[in-house]
Amino acid sequence: MAWATYPTREEVDFVVIGSGSAGGIMAKELSSAGFSVVVLEQGPHLQPGDFKHDEWDYTQNEGLVWGSRKGHPQTFRRYEHEKAQIVDGAPLGYAHNVGGSSAHFSGNFWRLRPIDFMEASVLGPITGTNFVDWPISYEELEPYYTKVDWEIGLSGVEGPWDPPRSRGYPCPPIPVKSSGVLLERAAKKLGLTAYPEPHAILSQPHNGRPGCIHCGFCNGFGCEVGAKSSTAVTMIPLAQASGNCELRTGCTVSKISTDERGRASEVVYWDENGTEQAQRAKSVVLSANGAESARLLLLSESASHPDGLSNGSGMVGKNLMFNGSSRVAGLFAEPVNAFKSVATTRVIHDFYSIDPKHGFYGGGGIDERSLSRGLPMAAAMGSGLFSGKSWGKEYKDAIATEFSHACSFNGHTTSLPLSTNNVTLDPDVKDKWGRPALRTTFMNHKDDIATMKFFYDRSMELMEAAGAIQIEGRFSGEGQRGGVHLLGTCRMGNDPSTSVVDRFNRSHEVPNLYMVDGGSMVTSGRGQPTMTIMALAFRAADHIIQSARRGEL
Repeated sequence: MAWATYPTREEVDFVVIGSGSAGGIMAKELSSAGFSVVVLEQGPHLQPGDFKHDEWDYTQNEGLVWGSRKGHPQTFRRYEHEKAQIVDGAPLGYAHNVGGSSAHFSGNFWRLRPIDFMEASVLGPITGTNFVDWPISYEELEPYYTKVDWEIGLSGVEGPWDPPRSRGYPCPPIPVKSSGVLLERAAKKLGLTAYPEPHAILSQPHNGRPGCIHCGFCNGFGCEVGAKSSTAVTMIPLAQASGNCELRTGCTVSKISTDERGRASEVVYWDENGTEQAQRAKSVVLSANGAESARLLLLSESASHPDGLSNGSGMVGKNLMFNGSSRVAGLFAEPVNAFKSVATTRVIHDFYSIDPKHGFYGGGGIDERSLSRGLPMAAAMGSGLFSGKSWGKEYKDAIATEFSHACSFNGHTTSLPLSTNNVTLDPDVKDKWGRPALRTTFMNHKDDIATMKFFYDRSMELMEAAGAIQIEGRFSGEGQRGGVHLLGTCRMGNDPSTSVVDRFNRSHEVPNLYMVDGGSMVTSGRGQPTMTIMALAFRAADHIIQSARRGEL
């Protein structure tokens, strides 16, 4: 089949920047509706057969997640009065390939609940934060959550704490692992409920794709059979098959240009040969992720947008949220083999919302995982946790034992929005293209840390109830130093002075510009935001299509 191609100097209806969880959906929905679409993606178009079980390449050589080694340095600081320093790896973690991080995520998909959209009204303001209600409700988003279930492809079963849903899951849950059985038994002893973790990974064939083969190389790895429901295998093929979508890989965007009216008119980028190009467009959809989208808006300053495109409120890049985390590891007398299959198979949501009587805001879930993402090399490099050995025969024996006899109970928690937590342009450090590097300023609110400690304590209790013979744990008590959930940096809202986009992800200031990714989220949810990012993308696309057909763009 011949894919669509468009001249750069002729207007297309839409340029979509990024092909990840949101961008892939936008490309498919807009092109399938008959609009001409150009998708610009920095990375390559990897097919299922291109993915590999090469731990060294993916975890050390930035095979999927680029950092300083690939010419994309990032800097980090705790507070705005400090000078940010280049850090090894990337505080802001995301993949560079068609499908974005959806190609290598762990696929744990939780819907937000009705309370998530109106917590500020229920609980009241939280000092020092920008904690507010969403401009939409769960009921408005529910039909689009269901589209994610069926069009992206989810496996699961309705749990005891699930929000109302209009349709069941298309596939049954992933089979439980031994570590899931341990969590389930421990929860029952403590009067809690562990139930099957919903996954954007197929447990059986669906929509022409096969079910999971349980290879164990899942979290941080692409799926070589296409069972993981990334937009690379669910949305992009449909977009291309529409005959209206051109996918351009190896393209790094430098700026969104505006015309004399201040409207987006073209997207400037370097192609895979390093040649500067500019694609003209009637409208632009920015879905680069919560970090890259903010950087691109700040880079797109002009006379009509002196502080950055769509940044009259000064909110672009602010309110960065990561989701909190904690981990409690346990060693067991018998094999657990947590390294097998998907990352986790059971989750506890009894503490989805922590009772205000505890004196802090928060909530989340607890699931079970391996200690090293199930990876042999990572286990070897990080073992000795329980033995305290780091060399010799005892160390090698410890590696073998810990890899097969240990698991962890992990907390995934809330993160409050603060203006002081943000993504900005580093004034000194540049990337390979000469663009200012991403600079992260981040220190958790005290309630975030209290929540992580709360979940750490609950996981300790669960591990003891599970019968572990040795227990070790940690949480980010001194604050997180990065994350892969990049949320809040282009938040949605009804008030243009305190938000960047409206309730349909449309820029308050540039009527033909949309920001659709994790940056639009108003609060962090409880730890697994990708399903909500996808639902928001389906909803935004629906609105855009209707607006375009009415001639409003």
